Amino acid sequence: MIYSKANATTISLLFIVSIGIFLSTGCSHLESKQPSLVLQDSTIYAPQNYTELILDSAFVDSFVVNNKSLDSFSQQILEFYARRGYQAAWFVEGKLGAQALNFLSRLKNNEPNQSATPLLSIILNSSEDSAGVSSIPDFEQAMHPFIDVSLTIAFFKYANTEYYGLDKSAHDLEWYIPRKKKNYVKLLNALIVSDEEYAIYEPISPYYLSLKNALKKYKEIEKKGGFPLIDSSFKMVEVGEISPEIIQLKTSLFLSEDLNMLDTSAVFTDSLYIAIKSFQKRMGLPSNGKLDKATLAELNTPIQERVKKIMINLERLRWLPEESPANYLLVNIPEFRLHVFESKKYQWSMDVVVGKAATETTIFSDNMKYVVFSPYWNVPQSIIRNELLPKLKRNSNYLNSKNMEVVQNGKVINSRTINWHNYSKGVPFVIREKPGKDNSLGLVKFLFPNQFNIYMHDTPAKSLFDKNDRAFSHGCIRLAEPEKLANYVLRNDTTYTPEKTNELMHKGEEKWVTINPTLPVFIVYFSSWVSHDGKLNFRKDIYGADKKLSKEVFGM
Repeated sequence: MIYSKANATTISLLFIVSIGIFLSTGCSHLESKQPSLVLQDSTIYAPQNYTELILDSAFVDSFVVNNKSLDSFSQQILEFYARRGYQAAWFVEGKLGAQALNFLSRLKNNEPNQSATPLLSIILNSSEDSAGVSSIPDFEQAMHPFIDVSLTIAFFKYANTEYYGLDKSAHDLEWYIPRKKKNYVKLLNALIVSDEEYAIYEPISPYYLSLKNALKKYKEIEKKGGFPLIDSSFKMVEVGEISPEIIQLKTSLFLSEDLNMLDTSAVFTDSLYIAIKSFQKRMGLPSNGKLDKATLAELNTPIQERVKKIMINLERLRWLPEESPANYLLVNIPEFRLHVFESKKYQWSMDVVVGKAATETTIFSDNMKYVVFSPYWNVPQSIIRNELLPKLKRNSNYLNSKNMEVVQNGKVINSRTINWHNYSKGVPFVIREKPGKDNSLGLVKFLFPNQFNIYMHDTPAKSLFDKNDRAFSHGCIRLAEPEKLANYVLRNDTTYTPEKTNELMHKGEEKWVTINPTLPVFIVYFSSWVSHDGKLNFRKDIYGADKKLSKEVFGM
């Protein structure tokens, strides 16, 4: 594409007008409160010539320092240019390089698009000709330093939005997994080398990339009108039967990738039955192949709601460290599942029961250190106050009938000698349930000591695992297969064979065993994610956390 001097002048004028907007408005919602980030090791900056364009250090310093929207990025940008001898980052042989165009394309396609300011949009729009072919326009030489620093500033803002997410404290959103620092200087150096180099250092987890790809697919479906509505009065038919609503059903399941091949007939086929089961599994519904009320409701969920939920969970994924431990356990609260990862690969999973809405399971991470066989259960003061005291005031023998005992100063005392009417807000001793098959913690518990007093354990209430929604506990996590987990976490200790584990679980004497090495545990809250088998999942927002985060992401 050929640019005349008049065109170049127009672009420069637009550029100057836009910078006023850029510097005055900034991106206040992106102002970072995170600590200063760790810069690259200076040893990688061997003296070298990146480009013949050298920027005036006084200009760079003044431009960056006077930009009020940068905050914690100022020092890093100044350090970036100083370490490369103030050589330009984005120009090659007097022209914007290909990596500048690639970065501008990233801005254009960014979700949410918070960094493509009017200034940068001018450059981006002028870099595509009428045939849609990408090219780089020529700019007046006097504008090169201005453009170079502006692109660098935009990169830091883009990276913070894309890889760090909301600057609002995650604690305010009840997320207590520590957020890791991001090395944007290292990332910028990789980007201006090549896209391949950038991909190596891009601080994202595979789960983030998978969910972002799913977002792109759903945005395309949204552009084309979304999923077809299925008549809510549609009556289920058997395989081989005909119904006019089946055509819309097949189209919907084909778009959602549950149905492999689009069949435009109105016949209920075996492949449609399998597709319905696949859809139900992704939604966390009983996978029975029946078009019940819950399944129809999920099928008719507006595409806009799906897109919004994906974007909310992408924000959460930005908060996770891009590098996971080699071995770890992960509990996803809305999914009611525990997942086991070894050598960073999914191994197996089990159903769990999590806290009900009034006693939510906390989102945090820690290291599992102990397995406790035949455990006592020390009843929390909240349960003593709200549940036990009223019963003890009516029947002083209540604890004995429930296999419980009172401990004071390390000694068991007779509960019938206590005047329970003297207490209303709590008691000055420990009430505990003795080991046994009816113990509230079951036959084994798993401790990862934390300030929230959350742990995993067995349960005598096995029937709860037959339910689809399993938010019933006081906050701790009940396991469907506790013995399997005990054998797994102790697999490196030959003393604890499966036979020994089973014996200790049923012995009726509490025994603590140290896990070596400790095992990281992540308790997370994802209502949309792409599973290890590549399936996009959705779940209900059982704690209202999506609604709360939506206000921060979308302002509504």
